[in-house]
Amino acid sequence: MSGESLAVRIVNEQRLSRFVRDHREAKSALIRWAAITRVSQWRNLPEIRSSFRSADQVCKCTVFNILGNNYRLITRIYHAEQTVTLYHFLKHKAYDRERWKKDCEC
Repeated sequence: MSGESLAVRIVNEQRLSRFVRDHREAKSALIRWAAITRVSQWRNLPEIRSSFRSADQVCKCTVFNILGNNYRLITRIYHAEQTVTLYHFLKHKAYDRERWKKDCEC
């Protein structure tokens, strides 16, 4: 690989489409998140927070607040490969149950 930087690639785009379809009220926020993500070159959490200040690391996942804090987008970011895998898109009640944490190896 030459010294060029790679933009982040969302591995499972079909899941993003499903999130948008199932949560129409969050469509513009999800599309904005995806657009920013696709042109980013994140190497660590501080760089992610330069794009999304509310991003948090939870075990091996990165959690994004979406649509003001009404939803949580649960992802795993692989910095070396510059990829993001989408796991869950949850309202607070479902997020607070913490069932999603098994996907983050907590």
